[in-house]
Amino acid sequence: MLQHFSYKRLFENNQLPGWSISFFYKQTRYTGEYEADGTIKWIGDVPTDEETVKKMIHELMLFHVYD
Repeated sequence: MLQHFSYKRLFENNQLPGWSISFFYKQTRYTGEYEADGTIKWIGDVPTDEETVKKMIHELMLFHVYD
């Protein structure tokens, strides 16, 4: 489960999509950039079970950003 998930726009212009994301997973902090097509560019470490984490991130982004 992701903890302390946060996101913010990369650009002030709302026409340009892209979000900076950060969260804790298994007591490790991860950061990345979430693009409009769902691509995640990790900044620093990549979670060992990356596909599971990506699914959780996509669900959160759909709920918070695209709802």
